[in-house]
Amino acid sequence: MKVSQKIYTWTSALLLVCCSLIFPSCEKEEIRKAVENRKTLFIYLPWSTDLTGYFYTNITDMEACVSKKGLEHEKILVFMSTSTTEATMFEIIYSKGKCERKTLKKYGNPRFTTVEGITGILNDVQEFAPAPVYAMIIGSHGMGWLPADGTQARSLFQMKKHWEYQEQPMTRYFGGLTREFQTDVSTLARGITGAGIKMEYILFDDCYMSSVEVAYELKEATRFLIASTSEMMAYGMPYATVGEFLLGSPDYGSLCEGFYDFYSTYEIMPCGTLAVTDCSELDNMATIMKSINERYVFDDSLQGELQELDGYTPVIFYDFADYVLTFCSDPVLKKRFREQLDRLVPYKTHTSKFYSRAKGILPIRTFSGITISDPSTNPMTLPKSTTRWYKATHG
Repeated sequence: MKVSQKIYTWTSALLLVCCSLIFPSCEKEEIRKAVENRKTLFIYLPWSTDLTGYFYTNITDMEACVSKKGLEHEKILVFMSTSTTEATMFEIIYSKGKCERKTLKKYGNPRFTTVEGITGILNDVQEFAPAPVYAMIIGSHGMGWLPADGTQARSLFQMKKHWEYQEQPMTRYFGGLTREFQTDVSTLARGITGAGIKMEYILFDDCYMSSVEVAYELKEATRFLIASTSEMMAYGMPYATVGEFLLGSPDYGSLCEGFYDFYSTYEIMPCGTLAVTDCSELDNMATIMKSINERYVFDDSLQGELQELDGYTPVIFYDFADYVLTFCSDPVLKKRFREQLDRLVPYKTHTSKFYSRAKGILPIRTFSGITISDPSTNPMTLPKSTTRWYKATHG
């Protein structure tokens, strides 16, 4: 009996020693793994009707970039809708000089147009690739801040959208071509913050998303917004050449330069605009704009003199700086505005002209890198007074 007790005691002690050695090492291993992945880049491609082929090209181009540059302490996850009811999340894995795709999850009827659906997808991202830093690329169609369900405006005004001009070179549009596959920017913002994430950047590979209304809606969801003021050609971002500037520590200046180099010589349509907005500067800009709006009212007869950045009639998206500097005559406020704009949009680029499927090639005579819809009389902009930006700048 005493021998058995001694053996039991000795065995227990041995197990205790082993556990004390094993569990700290397991804990260290978990810490090591967490440290290994310092950043997760999430490429989000919800159903967009007619862009699937271009999305596959975008992924292949990003893989070409990774094969050349490699991945250092970083993971790339992709969510892609392959039909209206099916989607897959996979990881781009770099090994021995080439990329492979590892399927992580398949989705049936993903609810990517709802707050809960987006939060759920991002929770999956955090589970599959936990990291202290997240960034997001959204490839889709886009109409800036305009609500997906513009019922009131539609009942008053039937406007042909840019994607309906089938005979012209194709551009991108955030969501699909019909309302059931379109996502409001406010929904996206709440979906991201609901997952407890603030992105390092959100890159909209879509049309018309570099607007002050969009940026203000997303200021709690991301540090930087990368987007086009105008229509983005269907090919999208040239990831094979600029993808490296999105990996690791982002190089926004080189990203803009690479974008210009590609699109200034793009054979199908040598047109493109791109800008980087620092969302931490939005509140200061809103304060300045509120002061301007309290003192001055825009003269609608001057609309024709403003820099338009779309092909709609009436215009929806105007150059932000051109609008403000046209109706604000106070030199002190103008100076404050210009200085804050430089901080708000630290990087931007554009070709000499921009392209619209509705009107073709149009000139750019001034460019601040961000648009505003305040002066627009287009019925589609009737809900603008409900945006967070409008409320913050109009008292």
